[in-house]
Amino acid sequence: MSLVIKPQPLSTEFDRLFGRMFDAPVAQRWVPAMDLTEAEDHYLLKADLPGLSEEDISIEVEHGQLTVSGEREAEHERSEEGWHRIERSFGKFSRTLTLPEGVDADAVTAEFDKGVLNVRIPKPEQVKPRRIEVKAANGDGKPPLVES
Repeated sequence: MSLVIKPQPLSTEFDRLFGRMFDAPVAQRWVPAMDLTEAEDHYLLKADLPGLSEEDISIEVEHGQLTVSGEREAEHERSEEGWHRIERSFGKFSRTLTLPEGVDADAVTAEFDKGVLNVRIPKPEQVKPRRIEVKAANGDGKPPLVES
């Protein structure tokens, strides 16, 4: 069996090619890569944010969620002569993760070095079960008498 492909008119291919070259640039959605790892006493969120500075990044903890957001501006200029190939993404981004119950938002720390954001999230202290001693009511193991 052979594969049959319907031939497209040459004008269709030219329209597609030139349409891409002369269309206005479309805003791209940028989703930076992030890793979340777990250590014994904390979680570590690492985000690749090349081209950004500390001022371009916002980290917020609210209602049990940590949100990292920011914006990378487009660096290219529109040129009347020639054309450019733009593959690097730009624009606003926002990534949110749900924190375990009991995380102290004031203890979350962040460092930014060489385009990599490190957010350290301390684990909440484990709630230990409390053992409650059961005592006999009258010392003889019988419940107290109820008078009416």
